Amino acid sequence: MTDREISVSTHVLDTAAGRPAADVPVTLSARAGSDAPWTELGTAATGPDGRCTGLPALPPGTTHARLAFDTASRAPGAAFFPEVAVAFAVSPDEHYHVPLLLSPFGYSVYRGS
Repeated sequence: MTDREISVSTHVLDTAAGRPAADVPVTLSARAGSDAPWTELGTAATGPDGRCTGLPALPPGTTHARLAFDTASRAPGAAFFPEVAVAFAVSPDEHYHVPLLLSPFGYSVYRGS
């Protein structure tokens, strides 16, 4: 039996401004097992609608994925959270949409649809 494709998508909303957050670099990493090292798979940036397209599918055997958002790129030197890293467990043949709600001094993530 082989693993089926696991896909990941995200979008970023600037809750302080009340609009999508454009031009936020996002790096997708994966690992096969909780003790395995992270392998970077690719980087993309959010578009004008805050959505990040172009992230690769996760390789077979992946058990965990991580999205790293370079939030400092939005306000260099002024970001309280210069990076937001979100790690989550994955299963074969699933799609994971993990939005980031960002404000100057806080953030929230959830599994979307």
